[in-house]
Amino acid sequence: MAINFPETLRQGLWSATESLRSGALPVRWVKPEAMHLTLKFLGDLAAERQDELAGALRRAAASSRAVTVTVADFGAFPDPRRPRVLWAGVSPEPALELLQHQVEQEFGPLGFPPEGRPFRPHLTLGRAERGAPAVHFRDLEGLLARLTFEQTVTVSSVELMRSVPTHTGADYQPVASGRLS
Repeated sequence: MAINFPETLRQGLWSATESLRSGALPVRWVKPEAMHLTLKFLGDLAAERQDELAGALRRAAASSRAVTVTVADFGAFPDPRRPRVLWAGVSPEPALELLQHQVEQEFGPLGFPPEGRPFRPHLTLGRAERGAPAVHFRDLEGLLARLTFEQTVTVSSVELMRSVPTHTGADYQPVASGRLS
């Protein structure tokens, strides 16, 4: 379950993070066309469940309204000294949190229990390579602080996404969509 942002926003983020990508960081960067906000990760699913999951997606969307969000700020999980994920932040608007809660409510009965951690909306920009020494990230906090980007968009749909592994990273394909009221 994800929110896909307009291409202009994704390309703007890509441009804004050029200085970060051009460095020697041991990071696998997410292509602009793959940038999205995950509302709920479902894992590997059997194709025969697609209709059932699409129905849950549409119910969650129908009970939520369009959401205006701002993408701004940059950071790393768990922190810039030993990052696993580099991200662009998404404003935690109440309407966005309600949408994510509706998703949890609809998918829980289908065998997808709620996350055990708080919802932290973000777009993944890159993932640190496993085992990369911390010394490679000693300047990351400063690099992230120098990045500038801010764009506000209105989101009117959510998608059920399929991740298809490729030799250049995952390719995300929408398999169902739900319109926000």
